[in-house]
Amino acid sequence: MEHKMSAPDFWDDPAEAQKIAQEVTALKDSISQYQQLRSRHSDVAALWQLGMDEGDDSVYDEVAAELRALAKDLEQLELTVLLTGEYDANNAILTLHAGAGGTEAQDWAQMLLRMYMRWAEKRGYKVELLDALAGEEAGIKSATITVAGRNAYGYLKAEKGVHRLVRISPFDASGRRHTSFAAVDVMPEIDDNTEIVINPADLKIDTFRSGGAGGQHVNKTESAVRITHLPTGIVVQCQSERSQIQNREQAMRLLRAKLFELERQKREQKKSELAGDYQAIEWGSQIRSYVFHPYNLVKDHRTNAETGNVQAVMDGEIDLFIEAYLRGGKKE
Repeated sequence: MEHKMSAPDFWDDPAEAQKIAQEVTALKDSISQYQQLRSRHSDVAALWQLGMDEGDDSVYDEVAAELRALAKDLEQLELTVLLTGEYDANNAILTLHAGAGGTEAQDWAQMLLRMYMRWAEKRGYKVELLDALAGEEAGIKSATITVAGRNAYGYLKAEKGVHRLVRISPFDASGRRHTSFAAVDVMPEIDDNTEIVINPADLKIDTFRSGGAGGQHVNKTESAVRITHLPTGIVVQCQSERSQIQNREQAMRLLRAKLFELERQKREQKKSELAGDYQAIEWGSQIRSYVFHPYNLVKDHRTNAETGNVQAVMDGEIDLFIEAYLRGGKKE
């Protein structure tokens, strides 16, 4: 690939050139991580040998700490190697929908949105809010974000499904315990070179004013865009940009991803369309439960991975669950 990059006509096709350049950077990064791990392992082995030769037991704690850090970094590198799916390296498009239950469920959907945004930011990914539909009193009814960065889809595909919350509701004056549900859908963002044919005649395009809580960031013009793909009934919208043209481009990106996912599901003989790909957002269908009361526990029902540190999870520390899912086994 570096040989290709050195060709005089390499940048004649900017899109393809950028794709190759990004892949080269990612491969170099993986090789660099591997070489650094080998070097650190050699250094700690040398330190241990030096301590043993000189009868210096004080190196034990330093060696033990470095070995623990090495093991953790090695697990991360191993996990990256597992992301070999055709689209694992792509950016991700993540959509949240509040389940039945009104304000309580809508607040839960917003809590999950914050969780995923915090997780992405900690990994150095770029997050962009494409669309959000606010709840009547609090929270959100739905939201769509893009998470841009190497392997974003590979990691976040583990989050697709229904998420269940159990807590004392802050919206219940009687202080009763409530159970709420929200659904998460994740799709890979598809580049323009992927063969998805969209006939302009199949599109119904509407414009409207962006919503929000008010203030200077709310558009006063009809810059928000909603696109309906008539043959499939898929509806996408974007209101994150000030320009109608930019919102239209973003909405088309989202539509391409949804149509691609729909075609992929058909190829895999899945009968459900994107909008019906979830299980019912209700009892018994959840992939993960978040319990705030009467005890603290977050448990993934697919892998049995669990933790009692609920606050850390809500602050974006969800790698425990992602890793257990990707490794395909039970993780205590």
